[in-house]
Amino acid sequence: MDRPVGELLREWRRRRKLSQLDLAIQADVSARHVSFVETGRTIPSSAMVLRLAEQLAVPLRERNRLLVAAGHAPVYRQTALDDPDLTRVRAALEQFLQAHAPYPALAVDRRWNLLLANDSFNAFLRTVDKSLLEAPVNLMRLGLHPDGLAPRIANLEQVRGYLLPRLARQAATTGDPVLHQLYDELVAHGPVVPALPDPAEIALPIRIRHRGVELTFLTAVTTFGTAFDITLEEIAVETYLPADAATSAYFRRT
Repeated sequence: MDRPVGELLREWRRRRKLSQLDLAIQADVSARHVSFVETGRTIPSSAMVLRLAEQLAVPLRERNRLLVAAGHAPVYRQTALDDPDLTRVRAALEQFLQAHAPYPALAVDRRWNLLLANDSFNAFLRTVDKSLLEAPVNLMRLGLHPDGLAPRIANLEQVRGYLLPRLARQAATTGDPVLHQLYDELVAHGPVVPALPDPAEIALPIRIRHRGVELTFLTAVTTFGTAFDITLEEIAVETYLPADAATSAYFRRT
């Protein structure tokens, strides 16, 4: 059964931990109007739906859902990455990933499914169980599953303690049942001890055993900040940077 727009907006407001007054002030409308929208006494215009959604940082995919629930047409398109309209985007992504070589780089969607990767990252997957490489290949599962990269991550407890709470927050803020299921699956592989920052580190390093050596990386994530297409908004590019001289030297030799 389709849910009314007021109920959906109220859910997003609560996820963002805002009161009706907080949202009203941010959107420059009256708290009474917000209340009437949430209770169904007022059906918001498409402009008002988008105005409230902007203040609530609602993803484009869910903004379309809000618009349809209010009786309006969706305004954001979703184009497959292999669609001819995104040829230039895909080519730019591939160029970006390859330009990061010899260091690993990849692109994922909103559910951490792998879209593209450079050869340096693919080299890490040679010992991964083939069942984990069946489409859709999930980066979280690749990294934290016992048949994936987990046995080769030297600081696995730290990495789990950082990534799994992050995944839980993402699932909670988006309400995506697939992310909830992924979290439950990965948490079952062992306890989650929140990662405490090391005063000697500027960011959480990932230490991976590879071909008899231990490589240490820091990661950076890049997104399309002004995307109007759902597919583009949901793409994240993750790059791995050498965190010490030994890792940098290893890649210069290979």
